Amino acid sequence: MADALLRRKRFKPSDNIFHMVVRGKAGISPVVATVILVAVAIVIAIAVAFWASGLVSVFTRFEKIEIQSAYWDTAASRVIVIAKNTGSSPTVVDMILVNGLPCSSGLTDALSIGQTRVWSVPVGATCVRTGGITNEIALHTTSGKTYPVAVLVP
Repeated sequence: MADALLRRKRFKPSDNIFHMVVRGKAGISPVVATVILVAVAIVIAIAVAFWASGLVSVFTRFEKIEIQSAYWDTAASRVIVIAKNTGSSPTVVDMILVNGLPCSSGLTDALSIGQTRVWSVPVGATCVRTGGITNEIALHTTSGKTYPVAVLVP
C-alpha cells in the first residue's frame, strides 16, 4: 500500500507513512486561526467591559445638587432658591444655612434623581439680612454636603 501511495502522489522515498497521512488531511490556515482567536478575544473583552461597567454604576452612586437659581423676591420679601438633583443618587435636604447659621432646620425635603425643588428663605434675625448685603445661602444634606450660593439682598 505504501508503494501505491508513493507512485500516485509522487512522494520522496524519505517520507514516512505519518507524513503522508498528515499531508492528505485538510487543515485550518494560520490566518483564519488568528482571525478566529482575535474575534473570540474581542467578544470576551466586550463582555468583561459590560460586566465591569455594571459593577461601577452600582458602587459609584453620588449625590450632587445644582442650584439653578437664587434670587430676591421683592413682592414676598424672601429669597427663592431653585435646585435640582443632578447626581445618581436620591438625597434629602435637612437644613438651610444663611451666612453659616441655620435658618431652617429639621427639614426632610427629599430630592429624587433629576427632581427640581423650590425653597423660600424668609427675612429674619437668623435668616436673610436686608440692606444691600450679600447673603450666602446653602443647602445642607443628610450626607453632610453643603451647596452654597450668594444672593444680593437690597
